[in-house]
Amino acid sequence: MSALPMQVSDLLQAPTSPAWVDKALQELPILLLDHASCEKKAASTALSLMFRYPQVEALSWRMSRLAREELRHYEQVQKILSQRGIAYQALKPSRYAEGLRKHLRSGDPARLMDLLVVGAFIEARSCERFSLLAPRLDAELGKFYAGLLAAEARHFRQYLALAADLDADRDAPEVRERIDFFGPIEAQLCTDPDPQFRFHSGTPA
Repeated sequence: MSALPMQVSDLLQAPTSPAWVDKALQELPILLLDHASCEKKAASTALSLMFRYPQVEALSWRMSRLAREELRHYEQVQKILSQRGIAYQALKPSRYAEGLRKHLRSGDPARLMDLLVVGAFIEARSCERFSLLAPRLDAELGKFYAGLLAAEARHFRQYLALAADLDADRDAPEVRERIDFFGPIEAQLCTDPDPQFRFHSGTPA
């Protein structure tokens, strides 16, 4: 595990554009609505992994705890939405998650390893964007987003640790190979021009 990235900056291959941060501040209701959706999807992903791979004990244990934490975050964002009078509206998902998942390998354990690596990238990018937004938001929301940083960083490391458990070599060369594979894809999805604004969208077109 020591050979794998331990910091968000070591995993992500490109920083979020300042233009995305500016857009997020202008589109705060959309940001919060999509953030709530992201937390709900993160919990759903964790539960899906538990059900699909019940034989992987470490995975089931960690995903159970992660799902509960993601649902708590979802409830917290929902409370903020309610307090600010932001009504629910269905949002079309961003291109981000599907843009990563379409490159998953078929057949396990390769597919599971890829799912875990992709999960690590999603959590790492969330952490990076929370860190960029927190200092520029109002005091209440800024404090909330700053508080999510540690959780997202922990989640990305947990995903990588679980992926490393699947590697036949203790130095996890296959996991590092998949990180190198998904890194440029993830960076492109988050930096290329994007006409749609979402929490994981690219640079505003």
